[in-house]
Amino acid sequence: MATANTVSNDQATATAVRADLLIFIAPMAPDQLESILENLATEFRGEELLVATANDATGTAHPEIRIHPVQATNAVWPIAAVDFVNAVHAAKENEAKAVLLLGPGADSLSSAALRGMVNSVAEAKSDLAVPHYSLPVNAGLVNSAIIYPVTRALFASRVRYPLSIDMALSLRMAERLGSTAQKFVNQNQPDAIVWPVSEAMVAGLSIDEVDVGTRELPQPAEPNINAILSLVTGSLFADIEAKAAFWQRPRRLLPENRSFSAMPAPDRAVDIAPMVEAFRLAFTNLQEIWGLVLAPNSLLGLKRLSVVDPAAFRMPETLWARVVFDFLVAYRLRTINRGHLMGALIPLYLAWVAGHLNVVGSGTDAEVHVEAVAAAFESEKQYIVSRWRWPDRFNS
Repeated sequence: MATANTVSNDQATATAVRADLLIFIAPMAPDQLESILENLATEFRGEELLVATANDATGTAHPEIRIHPVQATNAVWPIAAVDFVNAVHAAKENEAKAVLLLGPGADSLSSAALRGMVNSVAEAKSDLAVPHYSLPVNAGLVNSAIIYPVTRALFASRVRYPLSIDMALSLRMAERLGSTAQKFVNQNQPDAIVWPVSEAMVAGLSIDEVDVGTRELPQPAEPNINAILSLVTGSLFADIEAKAAFWQRPRRLLPENRSFSAMPAPDRAVDIAPMVEAFRLAFTNLQEIWGLVLAPNSLLGLKRLSVVDPAAFRMPETLWARVVFDFLVAYRLRTINRGHLMGALIPLYLAWVAGHLNVVGSGTDAEVHVEAVAAAFESEKQYIVSRWRWPDRFNS
């Protein structure tokens, strides 16, 4: 199991240097690392850089970039708690003014994208700069279906990718995330997920969203959607539970004042029939579990949806919002085993995906539909607040 900070204090003091920017680079292939170092050397020429990484930088073509070795971790995606701890530790030791964290596959980011995130923090415009990725419409759908709309509704944040795998941090934001991450490490959860956007919102720190264009997303070590959905959604629900005192208070969502790069068109049509069939099968087999979790009106909505032809299949936005919120309440109450709970959400998520792809296939812009979903979650915030406080009472 990974642990943090294996370098002794005496060794660290001896090797510490001042740096304008500490860049933490996640484990990746040597050619990817070399590409990132090339971008850094070109874009930040003349600036004091220090790269903290577990990657072997021996023989790099950029010896002018100083390398600070950190312990390797088992995490591939997303950035793990122990990585935050190691990055912040190195930044403080070397008196860095800002921190840039780059996840696996960050070689697909342009040098201008790296500069944009760093400038947002270095010029004191923000404490947390997160990228706005331009992804194909059939990519990042766990984010579009759950992470983004839930975060927007509960934390009043418009950040499109709250679980971004690249980010720039002010030193005080880095210290905040490092402290949160250290708690996970102390609890022997070094691979736990840290949620930077919600941490920033709770702390009252400023957030900036930087348009970085396209980015290749890394494949998780476990590509099974069941495992990914359970891991990410379970962690999100746990974070929401821990911050309940914050998000239950009314908060105003600031208006959007910027535009971002359009999503690339899908490479090919996706066959949604297996997703619809999986939902129908689950509707037959999971009635007992869903009956413990979902409100009667939600169950009725799912019953109507179960007989819709695949060509016309679409999960209503309000129904989806209430389904997710009901699962959030069940997670908090441990209504059923949490592993089984996440498993029971998967066919409902697939139903949402099938409907989303149908909507996009009919000519509606993918972002228009995702924004409509997020708006539905916002409008149902009172529903989750009421259910959280009085879990046995279902709103009509």
